[in-house]
Amino acid sequence: MSGEHNHSHAGTGRRGKLAVVFAITATIMVAEIIGAVISGSLALLADAGHMFTDSAGLLIALTAATLALKPATDKRTWGYQRAEIVAAAAQASVLLAVGGFIAVEGVRRLFDPPEVESTAMLWFGVIGLVGNIIGLAILASGRGENLNMKAAFLEVANDALGSVAVIVSAIVIATTGWTQVDAIVSLLIAALIVPRALILLRDTIEVLMETTPKGLDLDEVRTRLEALPHVVGVHDLHASRIDSDTPVLSAHVTIHDGCLTAEHAGVVLADLQACVARDFHVAIEHSTFQIEPASHRHDETLHP
Repeated sequence: MSGEHNHSHAGTGRRGKLAVVFAITATIMVAEIIGAVISGSLALLADAGHMFTDSAGLLIALTAATLALKPATDKRTWGYQRAEIVAAAAQASVLLAVGGFIAVEGVRRLFDPPEVESTAMLWFGVIGLVGNIIGLAILASGRGENLNMKAAFLEVANDALGSVAVIVSAIVIATTGWTQVDAIVSLLIAALIVPRALILLRDTIEVLMETTPKGLDLDEVRTRLEALPHVVGVHDLHASRIDSDTPVLSAHVTIHDGCLTAEHAGVVLADLQACVARDFHVAIEHSTFQIEPASHRHDETLHP
C-alpha cells in the first residue's frame, strides 16, 4: 500500500506542475498573438504559433498524467499507465513538426525578410522568456521522473529558445537593420529542436515496441536464474516496460521434478523474484514465472 500511495502522490505532483506550466504557456501564447498584431512581427506571430503547438503538447501531457492516476481494472489491468508513453510520442511528433516548420520558415526568410516593429517585438519576447523560465523552474526537478515529464520540459525549453530568438532578432534589427538575423537564429533553434525530438520519439517507440529495458542484459539474466538452486533451465524469457518507470519480466522456469512440492516451489519462486528485483542494474519488481517440471520441457509447444 505504501508503494501505491507514493506512486499516486508523485503522479498528483506531476499533474499539478503540468497544470501550472500549461496555464503559463497558454497565457504567453495569447500575449504574443496580441504583440504580433501590434508590432506586425511575423517572427512573434510564428513564436505564438509555436506556443500554441506546445500548449497543445502540454495539454496532452496533463491529460496523460491525469489518466495515469486512474486505478487498474479487470479490463485495463495496468490502468492508464501507458497513456504517458502515448502522450510523449505525440509530443515528440509535435516537436519534430515545429522544428521542421522553423527550418522551412527560416530558409524562406533568408531571402524574403519581413519588416517588423522591433521595440514591441522585444518587449513581448521578454515577456515570453520570463514565463518560459518560470515554467522551466517548475518542471526542472521532475524532468527525469518519466518520459511524459521529460517531453513537457522539452516543450517549455523549446519555447524558451523561441523567445530568445525573438529577443535577439529584435535587438539586432533595432541596432543594425539586418533583418536576416531572424532567419539565422530560427535555423539554429531548429538544429537544437530536431535531434532532441528524435531521441524522445525513439525512446517512446522502444517502450511501445516492448523492447528490453536499457541496461538489462537478458543473457545475463538467464545465466543468473539458471544458476539458482533447483533450476534446470529458463526459456520464453521476456522483458519490457509498461511505461518509463515500470519494467516487467516473465519467463518459463524448468526445475527438477522432485522439487515441485509446495515447499520447494515456493522457495524457488522467491529466489527467482528476489534475483530480478535486486541483482541487476534495472530492478524488476513486477515479474511472472511459470514453474515447470523438467519432464514437461519436451511437451512445451510455445518455447522457441
